[in-house]
Amino acid sequence: MTIWGKIIGSATGFAFGGPIGALLGGAAGHAVDKFKTKQKLPEEVALKQIGFTIGVIVLSAKMAKADGKVTESEIKAFKEKINVPNNEIKNVARLWDQAKKTTDGFEVYAKQISNLLEKNSSVLEELLNLLVIIAAADGKITNLEKIYLKEVSNIFGFSKKDFERICSSRLNNYVDPYQTLGVSKDTPFHEIKNKWKTLAIKHHPDRLIAQGMPKDLIETNTYRLKEINNAWDLIKNKKYYSNA
Repeated sequence: MTIWGKIIGSATGFAFGGPIGALLGGAAGHAVDKFKTKQKLPEEVALKQIGFTIGVIVLSAKMAKADGKVTESEIKAFKEKINVPNNEIKNVARLWDQAKKTTDGFEVYAKQISNLLEKNSSVLEELLNLLVIIAAADGKITNLEKIYLKEVSNIFGFSKKDFERICSSRLNNYVDPYQTLGVSKDTPFHEIKNKWKTLAIKHHPDRLIAQGMPKDLIETNTYRLKEINNAWDLIKNKKYYSNA
């Protein structure tokens, strides 16, 4: 049973409570039990994976509405990145349409998701990455969208520096590889290598799954790990040539 099969039932009005529970309505709680049994997951992890997926739908829908209009490119980006199965598109669309009626109240959803998935966690960074990608799908991030995303980033526990890095990398702007790894050009090479290893472990798919990112979304959405590895490759090659 995939993440979608359990949500569209829908999962856990009783388990979540709060704004997510209200949005889902009087959902069948047995969906969580069915999902965690099929996936052999502890209930805590199953609930986190549900929370992540609902977060993607609700926050992206409200973010797309932030500048007053939802574009076709934003909807297309959502469908491509989230990879919703054809038999679930109508169900997900209903939840999206309900959420996108207004941006009002997005903070309470962001706070509930942040508490569920833990502030400043790797999995929340992947969720923020997805929101930025959807916002930038039409070629730019508007000022209103950026204000929205920045507030979500703050609620998620990320610094201004982290937020600017994420936005820059998603818009294909140059990002200093040393900045990506959180080191300076003067940092000893062995320390840079150790920092890369530490970050790579922190953002490994297995770690993300344990923190609440569904397997359905892992393959195409591990953006931070790709950034970390690309940064290391750039620095390693530069060091190699400079020492040759």
